[in-house]
Amino acid sequence: MKKKLVSAVLCTAMLTTILAGCGGGGEAAPAATEPAAEAPTAEEAPAAEEEAPAAEAEAPSAEAEAPAASEGGRIIGYTCMDGTNPFFVALEGAIREVVEAHGDTLVSMDPANDSNTQIDQIEDMISRGVDLMFVNPVDADGIIPALDMLKDADIPMFGFDTQVGDMSYLVSYAGSDNYNAGYVCGKDLAEKCPEGGDILVLDSPTMQSVTDRTDGFLKAIEESGVTFNVVGQQDAQGNQQVANEKATDLLTANPDVVAIFGGNDPTALGAYAAADAAGVAPKIYGVDGSPDIKALLKDTMIEGTGAQSPITIGKTIAETAYKWLDGETVEEFIPIETFLITADNVDEFGTDAWQ
Repeated sequence: MKKKLVSAVLCTAMLTTILAGCGGGGEAAPAATEPAAEAPTAEEAPAAEEEAPAAEAEAPSAEAEAPAASEGGRIIGYTCMDGTNPFFVALEGAIREVVEAHGDTLVSMDPANDSNTQIDQIEDMISRGVDLMFVNPVDADGIIPALDMLKDADIPMFGFDTQVGDMSYLVSYAGSDNYNAGYVCGKDLAEKCPEGGDILVLDSPTMQSVTDRTDGFLKAIEESGVTFNVVGQQDAQGNQQVANEKATDLLTANPDVVAIFGGNDPTALGAYAAADAAGVAPKIYGVDGSPDIKALLKDTMIEGTGAQSPITIGKTIAETAYKWLDGETVEEFIPIETFLITADNVDEFGTDAWQ
């Protein structure tokens, strides 16, 4: 019964991904807007990540007009790689809560995983007169032209979750210890598969956070002394449907792999659907600690997730920005703790919300 339910949930997630139209390029950059109908507060963070099943968050409307700033307040800009990603919905909601508590207005734009669109949208926000910018890049190096424009306009930049190619542009950055998030997954795999075997890796080279997680995972299995062979490694773009397609092809060629590492939880969900369809059961690891992945940790091939907290990241970088605006000295780099969640400890964190 649970397997049928999980399959239905994953199918729903796939449909959501298709409708979201992530990564579409070539379209004009959408106007600034409030995300979806109402961005959730930190306490109302959605119970899923990226295109995960339970998420009902929508990308900002392309037609909506930019909100007017509160009287006497600042206009604060926000860009993340994918506004439909429930992880970023929760994170944006945490930032918005802090911004609005200060009487300011947050203007959010969603580039839908397209670097050129992100640059165009940042240029648009500059023309709208934003006073400060929260930045999460689609492409760590590809965003540099937009950072140059922000710098020329004397707009301070604060990064979150994923580093930019040149961190000197940022006043401060807050993000998960992504290397450790992957490392704890690799360590767990080595302990559970002491005989080693063939494995698959679904990464995303343009996303520095995913690259760090992958590096941590591979380093952990290397240090373990257990022999694992990476027989397939492909770019899943951090996207559930893409991951499903890549994993389907890789599993056709390598049906006997003992494990799959996904650079985030949606990637792990895509790999899970592919493995389930292929009738194989490798141990699957993701990174995020999303509610839907946590719900699958018991009695499925989803083995673990390197957990992070989008709410903590959002609140931390927003509060740091306001400290800086008040003239305080702030840290340039603020790491946020990551840790492993498995079937053994998932009850401590629950499955209905982000930790």
